[in-house]
Amino acid sequence: MVKDFISLADYTGAEIIAFLNLADELKRLQKTGRPHKLLEGKTLALIFEKPSLRTRLTFQLGMFQLGGFSLLMDMRLGERESVPDVARNLERWVDGIMARTYRHEHVVQLAQCASIPVINALTDKLHPCQILADVQTLREHKGADLSSLKVAFVGDGNNVFHSWANFASRVPLNLTLVCPEGYEGDPEITRRAAKEAKGAFVITHDPADGLKDADAVYTDVWASMGQEEETALRETIFAPYQVNEKLMGLAKPDALFMHCLPAHRGHEVSDDVIDGPNSVCFDQAENRLHAQKAVLASLLRGDRVLNMFSELKHTK
Repeated sequence: MVKDFISLADYTGAEIIAFLNLADELKRLQKTGRPHKLLEGKTLALIFEKPSLRTRLTFQLGMFQLGGFSLLMDMRLGERESVPDVARNLERWVDGIMARTYRHEHVVQLAQCASIPVINALTDKLHPCQILADVQTLREHKGADLSSLKVAFVGDGNNVFHSWANFASRVPLNLTLVCPEGYEGDPEITRRAAKEAKGAFVITHDPADGLKDADAVYTDVWASMGQEEETALRETIFAPYQVNEKLMGLAKPDALFMHCLPAHRGHEVSDDVIDGPNSVCFDQAENRLHAQKAVLASLLRGDRVLNMFSELKHTK
C-alpha cells in the first residue's frame, strides 16, 4: 500500500474502493454509537496554511473518534525553516502529518522527506480527500455502481476538478467539465485522465451539451483561495455557468447538486439550487469526516486495512 495520500492517481481503483467501503463501515459504527478506537495511541500533526472549517474539524474529530490525538499547527511551510527540516522534526514526534497548503510541491516534499504518512488535505493543485467524501455521497444516493453515472463539473478546472479527473482515471465513471475557454485545468492532468479514463471523459464549453443526461451537477467557487485578485474578472467570465434552476434543468430531473463548500451564494450557485431538494452538499460535508477517517485508519495502521475492514464488518 502507498505510504502517503497525496493524489488519487497514486492508487489503484481497487484501493480507492477499499477506502470508500471502509468509510461506509466507519460511518455505520459512528452512527450506531459503536466504539472504533483503531488509532489508540497514535498522533497526527495538522498543518494549516489556509483557513478551514470542514477540514480542520473533521480531521480533529476523526482522530478523536478513532482514539488518537491531533495537534494543530498554523504555519507557512518553507518560511521559518525548510520543508525537509519540518518533515524530519515531525517524524520524530508524531505518527502522521496532514497538510493543507498553497503549493502542492510542499506536500510532496513533506512526503518525500518524512518516514511517516503524509495526507494531502488540499493544495492549489489537488483535493483528494474531498473527492472520497463526494463519491461516498454519490454512492449513498445513486448506488455503488458508478459506471453508468455522469458527473458534470461546472466552472473552473481547479484542484477539485483535478482530483475528480484522477478518480475517473482509476474508477469507472463518466466525467464532464463544463467551463469557459481557458479554464480547462492542468493540461498534464487532463491529458492523463483522457488517456486513462475508465468511462467517458469530456471537456466542453457548452452547458447544454455538458449537462445533458447528467446524474450529478457539481460546482465550486469561481476564484479559489489565492486568486482573490481575479474575482471581478472571473465573475464576468463565469456568469453564464452559474448553477441555477435553468441550468439544473438541462440535467436529469433527479440529478444531484453537489458543492465542496464554502459556497458563494448568488455567484456559482443560486440559493434555490443549493437549498433545494436535490442538493447533497451538506451530506458531502458530513462524509468528509468518515472518508478521512478511512484514510487515517488505513495509513496510520499500514497495510492492515483489509483485515481491519473484515473486523469492522463483524462489529454489529
